Amino acid sequence: MAVGVFDLFSIGIGPSSSHTVGPMRAAAVFAEELRASGVLYRVAGLRVDLYGSLAATGHGHGTMTAILLGLEGFHPELILPDEVEQRLAAIADTGQLQLAGSVSFPYAVKDMILHPLTILPRHTNGLKFAVSDAAGEVLHQATFFSVGGGFIVREGEEDAAQQQLEESKKELPFPFRTAAELLRHCQGNGLSIGEVMLVNERESRSEEEIREGLLHIYSVMESCVAVSLKREGLLPGGLKVRRRAPDWHERLMKEDKDRDPKYWQEWVNLIALAVNEENASGGRVVTAPTNGAAGIIPAVLYYALHFAPGMEEATQSDRDDVVVRFLLTAAAVGVLYKEQASISGAEVGCQGEVGSASSMAAAGLAEVMGGSPAQVENAAEIAMEHNLGLTCDPIGGLVQVPCIERNAIAAAKAINAAKMALWGDGSHRVSLDEVIVTMRETGKDMSSKYKETAMGGLAVNVVEC
Repeated sequence: MAVGVFDLFSIGIGPSSSHTVGPMRAAAVFAEELRASGVLYRVAGLRVDLYGSLAATGHGHGTMTAILLGLEGFHPELILPDEVEQRLAAIADTGQLQLAGSVSFPYAVKDMILHPLTILPRHTNGLKFAVSDAAGEVLHQATFFSVGGGFIVREGEEDAAQQQLEESKKELPFPFRTAAELLRHCQGNGLSIGEVMLVNERESRSEEEIREGLLHIYSVMESCVAVSLKREGLLPGGLKVRRRAPDWHERLMKEDKDRDPKYWQEWVNLIALAVNEENASGGRVVTAPTNGAAGIIPAVLYYALHFAPGMEEATQSDRDDVVVRFLLTAAAVGVLYKEQASISGAEVGCQGEVGSASSMAAAGLAEVMGGSPAQVENAAEIAMEHNLGLTCDPIGGLVQVPCIERNAIAAAKAINAAKMALWGDGSHRVSLDEVIVTMRETGKDMSSKYKETAMGGLAVNVVEC
């Protein structure tokens, strides 16, 4: 199917969409295939191989434990944080996982085989599963790639998947791969960018279902913040990074009881930090479009709902409209990055995660603040242009430093980009398509040290303890 809004905004667990959500999803698919093929009860041996970035930073990203949960049949969009803790504790205590939720099988993180210096041809985030019977005969095997944002691709099916994608796009009323095509649809039909996305989404679900689904997505974002503000102490993982969101919230509640506009950036920072601290804790978040960049869109949407002109007298229905329009517009821009480049930090660096999220958020804000399609496209372009070359070099392979602060900085960039675009008439020298292509080419040229391998940048220049 063509990439849609609920592909780009999906619910999962932290800390990483490509290293946690994708591998769990792949493992769950493999477990379902074991059950469906009838070989589950003949399994005597299980082998899991991780390649490239998954192997290099998997421990810090929770990749191995996510795979164990997937092999038990859990899906990232359905599992709850309490279930994660309960099942991982049980596996650690017994050394047994429940393969496909049915067969007790001796397997643990230590049994996985890591190949950090081996990159499979399709993508740096590769993982292989194989099961065998008591005689050693392979019963079933599969190779997957976690390509960013929780999306997975199966080896051998890449061309078929791409062909299916292209065919499904032809069925859409307004198919687009580039910003130029998107703008032509807007101009030719008198629609905003969000409205073009809505018309396409209506091909697969009703408008009411779309609205309810997007409001649910935002409710999960809000819940993520609320849970994070109740947590205190240090983030897990050994870096001894202190949670700041609860203290910041307490201070803001004292200093800004009436939501003075002069505090807008402090509130935006707070929301971004809270979401990403919860993500770093392995909590429930919305990939937007990735977990590593999950705080940007909620933070900018918070700005739209609380500080944008005219929101003081807005009804709840008006506020819901803002949420829906914002997310639809952001998703339309997200499609452009999925189609023309990548949202995977392991493939193009953090410009593909934080950069694309900042671009999407800028577009969403520009739309709900009354921007024309040309101004919205300009806002998205400005935000990405000033995230080009952003590396992915998390210390210890953990989605904490510099990831958490980086979300707050990128949220402010998105707001500034939207304001700059709205002060113009939509005409500008550099197009969004040109910037997206530049991001893709920059990612290809970027050393692998700076693409989620923890082999360069802050990851090697900052002492972990």
